[in-house]
Amino acid sequence: MSGVPGLSSKPTAEEAEAERLRSWLGTAPDDAAGWFRLAQAQRGLGDLQGARAAINQTLTLNPGLLDALFLAASVHEELGDKPTAAAVYRTALSRVRQGAPILQQQRTLLEHARTVVTQSDSALEAMLETRLAKLRAAFADEPMDRFDRCMGTVLRKRRVYRPMPSFLYFPNIPAMEFFEREQFPWLALIEAATADIRSELEGVLASAPEEVKPYITTRATPGVTVQKPAGDGPWRQLEESPRWSTFFLWQEGVPYPENISRCPRTTTAISKRPFCDLPRTAPTVMFSLLQPRTRIPAHTGVTNARLVVHLPLIVPPGCGFRVGAETREWEVGKALLFDDSIEHEAWNDGDQMRAVLIFDIWNPFLTLAEREMVKALNGGIGDYYGTLPAYV
Repeated sequence: MSGVPGLSSKPTAEEAEAERLRSWLGTAPDDAAGWFRLAQAQRGLGDLQGARAAINQTLTLNPGLLDALFLAASVHEELGDKPTAAAVYRTALSRVRQGAPILQQQRTLLEHARTVVTQSDSALEAMLETRLAKLRAAFADEPMDRFDRCMGTVLRKRRVYRPMPSFLYFPNIPAMEFFEREQFPWLALIEAATADIRSELEGVLASAPEEVKPYITTRATPGVTVQKPAGDGPWRQLEESPRWSTFFLWQEGVPYPENISRCPRTTTAISKRPFCDLPRTAPTVMFSLLQPRTRIPAHTGVTNARLVVHLPLIVPPGCGFRVGAETREWEVGKALLFDDSIEHEAWNDGDQMRAVLIFDIWNPFLTLAEREMVKALNGGIGDYYGTLPAYV
């Protein structure tokens, strides 16, 4: 109540409304809407501590009230508690419905909330790096790649991706986007044959270009799972299109003898790999050709029981490859090994064709017994269903 000390004065409309709400909440303490209106009134009066108490009560009764979350964040911000304000703003932003119409006033609020969150994340990162500096120096000779990824996810600079195979998931093995080449000593023998492999691809393109087929197709191949577009949108533009095309030596366990005979040095080179034999799934060995200004949309493979290897043969500027949260560039003659059951995508923004040799191997975390059991499981499921319609 305002006025000169010792003299009574008439309360303002805001004070009267706050007093009315307090009286009402004394008889209806579970009225979340009433607590929210009281918080608004208290904030309007400049009573930030009272506003915080009322908004805390509101969100205790109704944690999903979006307007209350934004009000709580702004009250914490005005009280100078920036970390809490950022945390509450982040929660509120995560609950904003995508695609909902936004008024200009709301747009300004959302932009402010994002700014506070971004500034808080930067402040947190700077504080943590200062705190970790002595430890980093003490362990300077130790690899920190996994820790840095951990920290990146905590700071929300790196999204967490998990294997999401379209068919067979093998549990309790590490979910790794890219595998380090040191785990695969045989890889150097295949990389050493890069020039020969590229020469054979160029020979195919010169002598039998009609044998290079679109990867996304609705045409059935006997014994092979039909490659189908995943609905409309970006996949549809690749359907029956040479923008993404392939030349198969093996396709999902089925050999192409004539194609194999065209590429003897490639066949010899890949024989150095750990052979992955999964009925109706592997081996697959193919040349993958991506034309200029073409993107392969994000997708996942059929199983994490295998890994996929890319041996880059032709890589113009502007090409890239993402698996999960990690993006790498292809380098001619330097293979990449990755778990294709984790979301991945590729693009060629350059002016020339990109060409990669692709083949699969067993995931090294499966034991020999597990591999044999997965083979039997995979084969049994395939025998049970037989050849399914193309639309399945």
